[in-house]
Amino acid sequence: MSRTRWRLGLGATALLTATAVLPAPAQAATVTDYTLTVDPAAQGAAIDDTMYGVFFEDINRAADGGLYAELVQNRSFEYSTADNRSYTPLTAWTVDGTAQVLNDTGRLNDRNRSYLSLAAGSSATNAGYNTGIRVEAGKKYDFSVWARTEAATTLTVTLQDTAGPLASARQVAVEGGWARYKATFTASRTSSYGRLTVATPAAAALDMVSLFPRDTYRGEPNGLRKDLAEKIEALHPGFVRFPGGCLVNTGSMEDYSEASGWQRTRAYQWKDTVGPVEQRATNANFWGYNQSYGLGYYEYFRLAEDIGAMPLPVVPALVTGCGQNKAVADDALLERHIQDTLDLIEFANGPATSAWGKVRAAMGHPRPFHLTHIEVGNEENLPDEFFARFRQFRTAIQAKYPGIQVISNSGPDDSGTVFDTAWKLNREANVDMVDEHYYNSPQWFLQNNDRYDSYDRRGPKVFLGEYASQGNAWRNALSEAAYMTGLERNADVVKLASYAPLFANEDYVQWRPDLVWFNNHASWNSANYEVQKLFMTNTGDRVVPSKASLTPSVSGPVTGAIGLSTWATSAAYDDVRVTAADGTALFGDDFSGDASKWTHTGTGTWTVQDGQYVQSDATAENTMVQAGDPAWHDYDLHVKATKKSGKEGFLVAFGVKDTGNYYWWNLGGWNNTQSAVEQASDGGKSTLISKAGSIETGRAYDIDIKVRGRQVTLYLDGQEWGRFTDDKAAEPFRQVVTRDAATGDLIVKVVNAQDGAARTAIDLGGAKVASRARVTTLAAAPDAVNSETNTPVTPVTSTLSGVSAKFTYTFPANSVTFLRIRQR
Repeated sequence: MSRTRWRLGLGATALLTATAVLPAPAQAATVTDYTLTVDPAAQGAAIDDTMYGVFFEDINRAADGGLYAELVQNRSFEYSTADNRSYTPLTAWTVDGTAQVLNDTGRLNDRNRSYLSLAAGSSATNAGYNTGIRVEAGKKYDFSVWARTEAATTLTVTLQDTAGPLASARQVAVEGGWARYKATFTASRTSSYGRLTVATPAAAALDMVSLFPRDTYRGEPNGLRKDLAEKIEALHPGFVRFPGGCLVNTGSMEDYSEASGWQRTRAYQWKDTVGPVEQRATNANFWGYNQSYGLGYYEYFRLAEDIGAMPLPVVPALVTGCGQNKAVADDALLERHIQDTLDLIEFANGPATSAWGKVRAAMGHPRPFHLTHIEVGNEENLPDEFFARFRQFRTAIQAKYPGIQVISNSGPDDSGTVFDTAWKLNREANVDMVDEHYYNSPQWFLQNNDRYDSYDRRGPKVFLGEYASQGNAWRNALSEAAYMTGLERNADVVKLASYAPLFANEDYVQWRPDLVWFNNHASWNSANYEVQKLFMTNTGDRVVPSKASLTPSVSGPVTGAIGLSTWATSAAYDDVRVTAADGTALFGDDFSGDASKWTHTGTGTWTVQDGQYVQSDATAENTMVQAGDPAWHDYDLHVKATKKSGKEGFLVAFGVKDTGNYYWWNLGGWNNTQSAVEQASDGGKSTLISKAGSIETGRAYDIDIKVRGRQVTLYLDGQEWGRFTDDKAAEPFRQVVTRDAATGDLIVKVVNAQDGAARTAIDLGGAKVASRARVTTLAAAPDAVNSETNTPVTPVTSTLSGVSAKFTYTFPANSVTFLRIRQR
């Protein structure tokens, strides 16, 4: 089914919906007047069907305990302290009787090295994920286990919770060497607290203890959790990027073999994840848990195929990132990874008679997966080292598979030295596409709608592979929607875009925000998901040029008090002075007395010691103390700072309005690898300027910050370190218009990210249109957050009458509105 037909299906449903009333919190008494003019005769950028997609990374238990439908946690007894300090091989299991996990020659196979030795009369019980194993009355659940016994015996397998049995017990006869045994349960009642128990009257060895719902996505064995997969499908994404993320470029680049010492903290390598599940080598996950690889490359390719999306795998470039920042210098290892990448393309696209195509066919898919794009590396912070390796990957891929587009990246930030160097290298090498990543505040997204307006139309295209506005409240989703209008307007440059991350299990969270939240029995869409879905299912095929008036506003000078802080560091501060532009002293503290001028608003422990103000907790983060007048502007701030111990440097704040709104100069941040000025807006941070560099322990630094209007100049030890002007308006009213070629619809997309309604005179440039339009609106209070039990951010569809070449429409406060207007 084409994406155009999907859009038609959505629209047909919407047309039947009666006029609806918007949520009350979205309305406000104030109204601002705007104009929106459309030029239907002009032709804007073409929008590819693959414009919007999803990025799946195994973070927040997105795979095991999430999209991968397996209900047993630690099914192969491979959990280890390499995964998490608290783990043992029996994590998630309790034993009644005698049992031990062994790693010896009696194992199932070399790649599944641990197994459970259960003594006669003993049992082992698994707790599943979250509150337990979820079963639903009347549904079937398939149990399997690999077992080995010296003499014939019968395993008793039960499924129960504290209230009693959840299904009839099963007797499984086992005998002899390792073999796989199966049974099926039919749940007698619904529970989210189930436990699976395997008991044996005689000694037995067990491995790969598994319980799968029969009702997986599309009924696939070793399949996907249905509700989560269906949420991906409902987006109709143009591509699926996988498997990472930090999983790809952290840890060892060695394989899982005796030669590497059975390395357990490896980068994600695709060959570990295909073939029979009992032969897939588990691995330590960068995010602090174990990954079974039951959900592997084959399953990712199948998911992409099932939902009609382009698969977009990411492979290691042998330069680690995500805080590790090490270039692997091993030519033989590099050649092996390059060959692995060539083999991956053969696995995806080769005939069933080829070496790796045969592996794919044996897994049940003789037809090729039609891979067209592949990404090398992820957020490498060493651009020169990365690019030297990237070139070798690209050369080898293009030589053997010239039709494959090879994607590079620009590091972990939206700007700065690494970003600039990476882009220079990519441009000079005529790279096809560059992956950009950034996580910024809602204000940044409102300020930077024009980011791609000035990009070189003849240079590399952009893949915005990871972005989010640091929250799941409606204000965050609104800012992202406003930004997406800029992505569409620049669809000739931005060819692919995906919000990140995709999934979060509410009981195992390493990263916020996330698109879809879930537990063991339910899942729900974030406000951000609703925005992504609205754009993905109403993209259009071409941009229709349009213009809108701006919001009247006045931007005053940078205003606020001052602050001192640390992050995982102990530091001492002295000689703090604030002087007005005319030389008048506004504030001074040499800490010869107490610290009564300062208000402690963060964590940590602050005391005056030997004439210095010292934060002594080297593990505390965001330890802010504040002083001065929030009305200060046009001033000079001087501070003397000394790092005493810890991982990073120190932070000096200015323009401090409150605990969530300020600027700070972060010296020696990111594990003491770079310094940057960050702006906090409603608690979310954006980087305004950054440079590589570190802070020495025990050395006193003179820090001076000069604030003039919206311009700030920063000095370190008397030398200018950098300057910036924060003068971009956070424009809350944004729009883009596209055309759907299949229907002829003009799709007018308007974001009104302010507390007042936007009364808008819309001029369609003389276009002949139907008198009624289909309207889809998302509107809520800015702090609204969707949850399992309450979803205030939900699309409302209605029909608008009185549409003509010129008409007026009032866009509600804090809203995203799509008008689908049929052209005659």
